[in-house]
Amino acid sequence: MMGKSDRRCARIRSVLERRQPDLTVVMENIHDPHNVSAVLRSCDAVGVLQVELLYTVEPFPKIGRKSSSSANKWLARRKHTSVADCYARLRAEGFRVFATHLTDDAVPLHEVDLTRPSALVLGNEHRGVSDEAARLADANVRIPMMGMIQSLNVSVAAAVALFEALRQREARGMYRTPRLEKELLEELYREWVAR
Repeated sequence: MMGKSDRRCARIRSVLERRQPDLTVVMENIHDPHNVSAVLRSCDAVGVLQVELLYTVEPFPKIGRKSSSSANKWLARRKHTSVADCYARLRAEGFRVFATHLTDDAVPLHEVDLTRPSALVLGNEHRGVSDEAARLADANVRIPMMGMIQSLNVSVAAAVALFEALRQREARGMYRTPRLEKELLEELYREWVAR
């Protein structure tokens, strides 16, 4: 019979084996800490390994790891202060950058191949994705909307976009075998067990 500690270790290994190192979210100047936390929770839920914090106008959000149930504890974060530098780093790592931006040329989200290395850019609650972030992206994507209101809360938009990525990746079997290199998986396993 498995003890509580054994179950926790098995759960940690199972979660790490489904992490998607080639799927990330770029949070651009998201102001409300509750929205930041909600986006992080969705990232954890679909297996994102690391998120990008792009803050050029707003101060970087304060993100704690106090609660064991908090998604913050299970996600790596990188900080950026320049759109161009953030995108350059992501592209150097093989990512395509998709800005969630409502423009005439925006592609419906479900028409984009999110099984390839993908970075989804989410903008500020009031201003949306900046013009620079939209212009420098590989493509602008939109969540199809059928109502009078043409936008979602940023944390809801993040969840919709991320779960579309999960749907596509699950259909390709990308959660069935570990995506992390063995050495990194073992290193993260040791770190997570110690948390």
